[in-house]
Amino acid sequence: MEERLNPDPPIGSRALVIGGSIAGLLASRVLSRRFDRVTIVERDRFPGGPTRRNGVPQASHQHIMLRRGTDILERLFPGIRGELVAAGAPLVDMANDAAWLTPFGWGVRFPSELVMLTCSRDLLEWSVRRRVAALPKVRFLQSAEVTGLLPAANGVDRVGGVKIRFRGERDGERGEEVLRADLVVDASGRPSRAPRWLKDLGYEPPQESVIDAHLGYTSRLYRIPKGFEPGWKGAYVQLAPPEHTRGGALLPIEGGRWMVTLAGTGGDYPPTDERGFLGFARSLRTPILYDALKGAEPLSQISGYRATENRIRRYEELSRQPHNFVVAGDALCTFNPVYGQGMTVAALGAEVLEACLEERRDGDLVGLSNRFQRKVAKVNGPAWAMATAQDLRVPGVIGGSPGLVERLMGRYMDVAVELSTESERVRLTLLEAMNMLKPPSALFVPAVALKVLRGALVGREKDETTAPE
Repeated sequence: MEERLNPDPPIGSRALVIGGSIAGLLASRVLSRRFDRVTIVERDRFPGGPTRRNGVPQASHQHIMLRRGTDILERLFPGIRGELVAAGAPLVDMANDAAWLTPFGWGVRFPSELVMLTCSRDLLEWSVRRRVAALPKVRFLQSAEVTGLLPAANGVDRVGGVKIRFRGERDGERGEEVLRADLVVDASGRPSRAPRWLKDLGYEPPQESVIDAHLGYTSRLYRIPKGFEPGWKGAYVQLAPPEHTRGGALLPIEGGRWMVTLAGTGGDYPPTDERGFLGFARSLRTPILYDALKGAEPLSQISGYRATENRIRRYEELSRQPHNFVVAGDALCTFNPVYGQGMTVAALGAEVLEACLEERRDGDLVGLSNRFQRKVAKVNGPAWAMATAQDLRVPGVIGGSPGLVERLMGRYMDVAVELSTESERVRLTLLEAMNMLKPPSALFVPAVALKVLRGALVGREKDETTAPE
C-alpha cells in the first residue's frame, strides 16, 4: 500500500505527464498531491517486472542514482531504499569500496557515510513505477503517443491538453484523440518534440546548445565469480583525455552480477564483439577490469550506445510561453551519460516542480512555467558545467572550446583530483560534489583551496598500473 503524505489543497483537476520514465514518474508523484487526477502518457508498454523495455535504449548500460537522488527518492517514497536493498541492490561506500583510477593515480580509500545503492535501471524504474501505480489519483495510458499540444479554449498563453494517437495493435482502430489537462509536463526524454509543438502554437522555440565529445560505450552483464575477493566492490578507470581516451567501470548489481561498461571518447569507441570487448578492457591504463572479467561468466549480449552528446534547451530564456506547460528531465537537459548525473538531475527537477506548486496554493498557474524553467535552469547549471567542462577538453569536440576561465578552472580541478589520491578530505569533498550533496563551490572553501594551491606547486608521480590493495 502506498504511503500517505500530508494532504495538500488541490490546485487543479487534471494534470498530464508525457513520458513514464524516471523524470515522469517523479513528476507524477509530486503532481498527485495537488491534482485530482494525474495521467501518465507513455509510448511503450511497461513490463510486468524489473526487465528491460524498448523505450529506455540505455537500459542495458550502467545507471547511477547519485546519493542526492537516492535521498530524494526516499523522501518521496518512504521505505523505497529498503525495498531496493531487499531486492538485492548492493550497498557501496563510494569512498571505500570503489577502486577509482584518476588521471593522476588511485584515489585514496577510507570508510565514509557516502553509501550508495548500485542496481540496474530495470529494478530502479520498476520499483518507482510500482509506487506510483499504487497512488489512487494516478493512471497510466500506455502505447499512446503525444502528437501535439492543444491550444486552450479560452485564456491567453495556455494549453488545453494534448493530442494523442495509440500505437501497436490499436493502430487503425482509433484516430487521433484529445486529452484535456490543466497542467502538462513534458518528460519525454531526449526525443522531446516540445520545441516543434510550441512553434505549431505560435511560440518561439527555445535556443539549443549541444556539446558532443563523440563518446561511445558498450556494456555487458557478468556473474560475479565465487571466491572473487579483490578488496573492492566496484572499479572505475576514469577517462583522461586527451592522453587517455579509454576508460571503464564495473559495479555490482542485484542478482550477484556485475554491470560492466567500457567507454571511449573522441571517436575511440569500444567494440561490441567478444574479442574486441575484452581486448579493449585489456588496453586500459590498468588491468583491473580485464583481470576481473577474463574468468567471469558473461550473462548478456554486448550492447553499444553512442547518442551521448550534452544538450540543453533554454526554455528559461523564452519571453513568452504557455503558463501551464513545463519541460523537465532529459526533455530539457541531457548530459554525457558517463558522468551519471541524469536521473539525479531529474529528481532535483521534481523537487523544483514541488516547490513551484507550493507557491500556487490558490490554484493560479499564471507564470508557473516561467518560474519553473528559471528555477530548474539554476539547478541544472552546475551539472551542465561539470559535464561540459570535461568534454570541451576532448580534441575534436563539437559545440565549443574552453576559454581562459574554463582552462583555469580545469587546471584547478585537475589538482583537486590529483590531491584526491592522497587527501581524504579532498576526495570526500570531491565525491560529495559529484553526488550533488554539496555544490561545486565546496571545492573552493579555504581548507580545500589551500591544499589545492599548495598541490599545484608540487609535482607527483603515481603508479597507474598496479591495482589497489
